[in-house]
Amino acid sequence: MKNASPSTSKRPRTIAGAVSTSADGQRTQALARYEAALRLMQDGKFDKASAAFQQLLATCPAELAERIRMYINACTQQASRSESKFHSCEERFDYAISLLNDGNYEDARSHLKTILAENACADYAFYGLAVLASMTGDAHTCLEHLTEAIRLNPRNRIQARADSDFQDMADDPRFTELLYPEV
Repeated sequence: MKNASPSTSKRPRTIAGAVSTSADGQRTQALARYEAALRLMQDGKFDKASAAFQQLLATCPAELAERIRMYINACTQQASRSESKFHSCEERFDYAISLLNDGNYEDARSHLKTILAENACADYAFYGLAVLASMTGDAHTCLEHLTEAIRLNPRNRIQARADSDFQDMADDPRFTELLYPEV
């Protein structure tokens, strides 16, 4: 009769034999990357999720391969839909502001910069970037973008005076000087 020591642990066995600890660690790592890619997809970051799934496909456990291919296709379809749904810069701006209001700052920034890439004179995009900078606590960037928005359209000065999104900037003397230059 064998005496089993309590410190000895059994390793999992498969039809092929015992599972090596390195294979088990690789599987755990692959599952963690799979979950991270799923979170990206759920957050609506379809391009990033697709790239993560593509990387994972090369090294994933066999039982996940078909599911990963399905998710890659879904990400590709969703990404193509989101890119083609804007018929104008104004529609993209409205979407960016909704993202901003939902707290998706990086996605909002990306859309606002896309507007500026298409139309460098889009004062409303500079205004949106100023609001974003104010909400994220970047006073210097806020003032730069708001200055440009006002330069392109002086009515933005009046709008900014009443905009509660700039409440964090209210105590900054540079902000007050920008909005009330005549005082």
